[in-house]
Amino acid sequence: MEIKASNTPQLEWAGDALAIGLFEDAIELTGEVAKLDEMLAGTLSELIEETEFKGKANSSTSTRIGGTTSIRKIIIVGLGKLENLKLDTLRQAAATCGRLAKKERSKTLGISLPMCQDADATAMAITEGIELALHQDNRFKSEPENLGLDIEKVELIGLAASDEAIARARQICSGVILARELVAAPANSCTPITMAETAKTLAKDFDLTLEILEKEDCEKLGMGAFLGVAQGSDLPPKFIHITYKPVVTARRKLAIVGKGLTFDSGGLNLKVSGSSIEMMKIDMGGAGTTFGTVKAIAQLKPDVEVHFISAVTENMLSGHAMHPGDFLTASNGKIIEVNNTDAEGRLTLADALVFAEKLGVDAIVDLATLTGACVVALGNDIAGLWSPNDDLAAEITTAAEKAGEKMWRMPLEEKYFEGLKAMHADLKNTGPRPGSAITAALFLKQFVKNTPWVHLDIAGPVWVDAENGYNNQGATGYGVRTLVNWVLS
Repeated sequence: MEIKASNTPQLEWAGDALAIGLFEDAIELTGEVAKLDEMLAGTLSELIEETEFKGKANSSTSTRIGGTTSIRKIIIVGLGKLENLKLDTLRQAAATCGRLAKKERSKTLGISLPMCQDADATAMAITEGIELALHQDNRFKSEPENLGLDIEKVELIGLAASDEAIARARQICSGVILARELVAAPANSCTPITMAETAKTLAKDFDLTLEILEKEDCEKLGMGAFLGVAQGSDLPPKFIHITYKPVVTARRKLAIVGKGLTFDSGGLNLKVSGSSIEMMKIDMGGAGTTFGTVKAIAQLKPDVEVHFISAVTENMLSGHAMHPGDFLTASNGKIIEVNNTDAEGRLTLADALVFAEKLGVDAIVDLATLTGACVVALGNDIAGLWSPNDDLAAEITTAAEKAGEKMWRMPLEEKYFEGLKAMHADLKNTGPRPGSAITAALFLKQFVKNTPWVHLDIAGPVWVDAENGYNNQGATGYGVRTLVNWVLS
């Protein structure tokens, strides 16, 4: 699919479908749109009246154009209220246009939307919306679904944006799509071994430095928490460390750490029916986002050194599996009492965070599908953010807002750490049920000594069960665009 900015006026554009955006409570046709309506013999005003179109955000309507006009169909998409216009408004509107144009079997699509911030930022948002809305993952279908014709060409009408901006957006989208495909893959396809192979491919394709620590290497580094989780699986654990270094002197050195449980059975605290055990392929969502960010950053080539880390394994049942009540020694020497084997992700992250801090980075962000409690608190659309560092938290929040990825800063209530104290060990891996998303963050905090750090619990937005904005049903690739914005900031 070709996407390009076009200086062709609305009235002169020719193609299969022309999409225009209208604001809520401001749908009276004026200016160029009024001239377009006149050229189309009143089709626009008639469509608005017949469908009672109000311009509400993400609403849409369309119709075929009769006669001998240069366009076959017209699409109108709602932008919501003008005062609420953001880049994500355009991103979601573009996604709506793309899906509707495909449904209407259009090969060429012209999109005319208002500018937000500047032309390049607008073009990037529209490109992301189109690209991600039209992505289809047919890898595991014997008869791939492809409803409607593929859109071959999209023109961003009246937008003086650079080709470079559109190319950057498509590079970012390639990372989002990689994250989606990793998360969507079943646990018999996406394993610690195949995750390591994916890392090797990324390193080879983009000339990155790759370090894969095998079980013996992790033992030498004292990663008892990570290896405790891994010991129940027949598949070998893989501790993956990918490094991007710019060709110029790096102005910052950052680490991104992703939870990498390719399947989580719960261990001996087995997940029961109704606990979504069949969906636990998504428990490597943090690692998926991390790898997707690798792909995007490697193409964008910022002047920032970035270390991408994931301790990848399964959490399984066997005669070798860790028991509830076992003591594990993490690589910073802290001894953990395992009072629930289903709180395994934080154990793998513990050793990954210690490893990241030893690299001497300026800041660390970890992402994890860590707790159901975060989903209960914030729902499926919003990630939780915890950090003891206000400046870093603000950086991530700003990056997320630009990406249109919702998150909310949650409290690191130190008093709640009392619930993690153990009688004979330094701490337990779970606390009381109330505030359990907070105690999970407090647990992780014990493994970062001095480096500014943010923890993101992405258990909710990593997956959607129905269409939600520009995300198709299934894996969302949540977090890639936020992290890219952060690294580039």
